[in-house]
Amino acid sequence: MTDQARSAKPSVLFVCVHNAGRSQMAAAYLTHLAGDRIDVRSAGSAPADRVNAAVVEALAEEGIDISAETPKVLTVDAVQASDVVITMGCGDTCPVFPGKRYLDWTLDDPAGQGLDAVRPIRDEIRRRIESLVGELLPES
Repeated sequence: MTDQARSAKPSVLFVCVHNAGRSQMAAAYLTHLAGDRIDVRSAGSAPADRVNAAVVEALAEEGIDISAETPKVLTVDAVQASDVVITMGCGDTCPVFPGKRYLDWTLDDPAGQGLDAVRPIRDEIRRRIESLVGELLPES
């Protein structure tokens, strides 16, 4: 892909420690709301074996199925390929490159939480994703 083609379509990488909760929800919402107009990736600095079951259930309530998703390891290539990198509780484990936009979203960790505790985290992520879509795709 040429640099021009890449810049025509924004790309976002969501990073959390286990890539089993917050980053999975954020990636799912961005894909759901933006479709193929934004390239979406998620990864973790220490990926879990599977996506958090309460997160899968909370998104299913919104009509979003992530049951087939698996946590992925954070790579330098994923960061380099992204225009916006949004970290969620992974501290300094994400490599920093000039010219990238970095955001750090402070959100509760859904790990070990039940569905009732995950819903407010889900709803806050959706609010932030809706705002992000407005910034990245101002025409929508």
